Amino acid sequence: MSPFVLVAVGVLTGVTTVLFGFGGGFVTVPVIVWANAAAGPAAATVAVATSSVVMVVAAVVATATTPRPVLRRLRGAAPLSLLLGVGGCVGAVVAGHAPAPLIHWGFVAYLAITVVDALARPGFLSPVSAAPGAAGEGGFAVPAASGVPIGAVASFLGVGGSVMTVPLLRRSGLPMGTAAALANPLTACVSAPACVVFLTAAPEAHPRAALLAVGSVDLGAAALLLLGALPIVVLLRRRPPRVADRLHAGGYVALLCLVLAAMLLRTP
Repeated sequence: MSPFVLVAVGVLTGVTTVLFGFGGGFVTVPVIVWANAAAGPAAATVAVATSSVVMVVAAVVATATTPRPVLRRLRGAAPLSLLLGVGGCVGAVVAGHAPAPLIHWGFVAYLAITVVDALARPGFLSPVSAAPGAAGEGGFAVPAASGVPIGAVASFLGVGGSVMTVPLLRRSGLPMGTAAALANPLTACVSAPACVVFLTAAPEAHPRAALLAVGSVDLGAAALLLLGALPIVVLLRRRPPRVADRLHAGGYVALLCLVLAAMLLRTP
């Protein structure tokens, strides 16, 4: 996969970071799987590790450029943030020793379950009234106890946790734009410790497939993806697009379906 294509995909990563709170994981994992196909079974691990680098940088930049009034909704989420980081470490360590097919098909199953849940259960495609104790009403919509499992699953699959946190925030009564914005700092909490684990891991078996291998990370691919992503993140934060809430939620589900199709085409 050429550097130009990776930069172009980085642009899409930046768009999804701002619009959907993904931090880039759901775009970068399939792309790095394809880009490192020559790595054979190691491709899935390289994809997850590289995704963690892209996500932590993109999520931090997106958080830094988010309006302060929006970030104030994170009040009371400090225990959750800490436990997300713990889960992120656990998931990264497990991913480094897991068979590649488990990561690949775990990613596919995670996507499929999320799509079905968003379509079948009320409260995602259409907004609902905020429940007592929801975000913005003295509590936070994502319970702290869920931090470790969300962080572990997210870092194991390289997705940052936003596909669990955004629906929870959405169903608490928040509009999609706010839910996606709040997902960015939570993604950073998961990805930062996972990134450290992957960068210090033993190199993968086929480093020639990577542009610049550092630990389990294809750092060259991550740099090209971020080259495309970061200017878009800053631009869209400064000039946020006006998207109807229901269309915004539908676009979220549509993108998950597209990524699911890409992962099914590239079977291990």
